[in-house]
Amino acid sequence: MTVERTFRASIDEVWELWTTKEGIESWWGPDGFSVAVRDLDLRPGGELSYAMSATGPDQIEFMAQAGMPLMTEHKLTYREVDPPRRLAYDDVADFIPGVEPYRVETLIELHEVEDGVRVVLTFDAMHDERWTQLATMGRESELHKLEALLAARQ
Repeated sequence: MTVERTFRASIDEVWELWTTKEGIESWWGPDGFSVAVRDLDLRPGGELSYAMSATGPDQIEFMAQAGMPLMTEHKLTYREVDPPRRLAYDDVADFIPGVEPYRVETLIELHEVEDGVRVVLTFDAMHDERWTQLATMGRESELHKLEALLAARQ
């Protein structure tokens, strides 16, 4: 699965928002969710540990209907860190009731373009079509939040 967006910002600014505690906490997670970084070790083999909490009414309702807690702990392991162009990591989808945990690979590529930075976000499909659609919508929502944050900084 792939989602893409171009941002009016420098490549270094976008990289910082993907790779620092403050940056991640300022935008990561779909609309209606917040993220608190527990630990960040940005190197191949290093990990990012964070808690994601549902904060919006629709998201709280979704989590309740899915039988999921409002706050979930996550850990990803970086496979590749190539500043400021590529970031790859493995995450474990272990938060879905009734589904055995499985690995999800993600690749973020940053490309300088004439009017800013093109972000190409590629990730594995989830265990079924519905969850893949939800994951894609969530990733698109994340990029929308990143775009709004960058626009507010200008």
